[in-house]
Amino acid sequence: MQRESMEFDVVIVGAGPAGLSCAIRLAQQAQEQQQECSICVVEKGSEVGAHILSGAVFEPRALNELFPNWQELGAPLTTPVVKDDIMLFRNANSAVHLPSFMVPKTFHNQGNYITSMGNLCRWLAEQAEQLGVEIFPGFPAADVIIEGGQVAGIITGDMGLDRAGNPKPSFEPGMELRAKYTVFAEGCRGHLGKRLQQQFNLTKDKSPQHYAIGFKEIWDIPAEQHQPGLVIHTTGWPLDGEGSGGGYLYHAQDGQVYVGLIVDLNYSNPYLNPFGEFQKFKTHPEIAKTLTGGKRVTYGARAITKGGFYSLPEMTFPGGILIGCNAGTLNFAKIKGNHTAMKSGMLAAESIFAALQQDTVPTTLTDFTQRFEQSWLYDELYRSRNFGPVIHKFGTIFGGAYNTIDQNWFGGKLPFTIKDDMPDYKMLRKASDCKPIHYPKPDNKLTFDRLSSVFLSNTNHEEEQPCHLKLTDASIPLAVNLPKYAEPAQRYCPAGVYEVVDENGESVFKINAQNCIHCKTCDIKDPSQNITWVTPEGGGGPNYPNM
Repeated sequence: MQRESMEFDVVIVGAGPAGLSCAIRLAQQAQEQQQECSICVVEKGSEVGAHILSGAVFEPRALNELFPNWQELGAPLTTPVVKDDIMLFRNANSAVHLPSFMVPKTFHNQGNYITSMGNLCRWLAEQAEQLGVEIFPGFPAADVIIEGGQVAGIITGDMGLDRAGNPKPSFEPGMELRAKYTVFAEGCRGHLGKRLQQQFNLTKDKSPQHYAIGFKEIWDIPAEQHQPGLVIHTTGWPLDGEGSGGGYLYHAQDGQVYVGLIVDLNYSNPYLNPFGEFQKFKTHPEIAKTLTGGKRVTYGARAITKGGFYSLPEMTFPGGILIGCNAGTLNFAKIKGNHTAMKSGMLAAESIFAALQQDTVPTTLTDFTQRFEQSWLYDELYRSRNFGPVIHKFGTIFGGAYNTIDQNWFGGKLPFTIKDDMPDYKMLRKASDCKPIHYPKPDNKLTFDRLSSVFLSNTNHEEEQPCHLKLTDASIPLAVNLPKYAEPAQRYCPAGVYEVVDENGESVFKINAQNCIHCKTCDIKDPSQNITWVTPEGGGGPNYPNM
């Protein structure tokens, strides 16, 4: 197939905090040195920010370095954290407020801001464009160009294919975007990053990556229930037996709160429904008292890369680099990954710009590892290296006690190496060994069903296109996953994409791809590793206004 081709110095895949910070830092250096540097950012969402979902309590450390005058420039950080509250939900009705000395100091949020990362990314995109960066929303990176053993760019997705993959009258082939260096900032479980890690053996001698699924809703609440700047984190119920994770409630600006639940994807009971757990979470009196009388305005969910230090792959390979959550730089001890993603992008930009100055551009960014290991990003991830594995191995209570001692008394430097080498998808037990979990019907006041929730995510896909959820073996859902695990895709998907339905007396595995909100949970948790998420037609997926 003949494709149009464009050439750049650097192509960046993903207009999230990592990719945009990389683009900005590259452009800043070029401006400072009065040199040309052509930079292109492609983004699969219909606009920058459309696919961004994060809590988010934002630590401005990396932003302070990128734009010391960000307040003058109008960055949308207007709600500073004024109070932290950590609660242990003992059961569905009671809670204990934990004193500060019982909480790892990484959970403290003085100096941070409650914000919409979607809106912050839109602002970052404006700064990038003012510096000469070209940003193309609605253009997913569908494939990698590899020539002579090194990455030479990407190919954007074809437009106008029917369900069988045949060209429609509106067909337009994707473009080749070639570059001296390609930066992969796709976010958690990036489909190209996943392939590159396999192709270049980037995870050799590393612990497997670990994940969670994070839910978020935005609510308008009555003024008397609103406390701007209040940050609440919870542990315990409803994830106090079948899984681990924690909840949050952030009082943002304009009478809104952000409420959500993070569910670790290493849970073992295939009957667990993360969406159902989130709905239960909102009924706890400590959460319900804030939401009652309010109106839910937005819903979304996204997988979170949380393996930490021991799960970091080699980030560089010939012609390219992985950054941000595509590499796994999130610091789960803080439940924060935006500032670390930004810093990884900035470090990549400095390494790339230095390489571009050489007479012969090297194929691999040989100095990136040194830059990374000398940075505060490396130090922060190293100090938190045991946080996730300890929780996985010893549970919330004992793991939490270890982490509090390690972080508060020893600064994350206790001389222990604790790893979790069991992939999340292998943790599922057989359905016959587990008890089904009952989830109450939604009351449509605090709790809701999945389809009405997906509606609020503004998700849309062109229906006449190839399914972007690929089954390696179409027989496995019914022949293997259904009898062994009661086909957990029906429950772990937060958007009701997967169903087992009866058609003419036979069970059929149905994929409602148009509902997909691009969370990547199926790609991660399927016990047979039979589902591969690939990019749909450009602009498809959720359209989050301010998540």
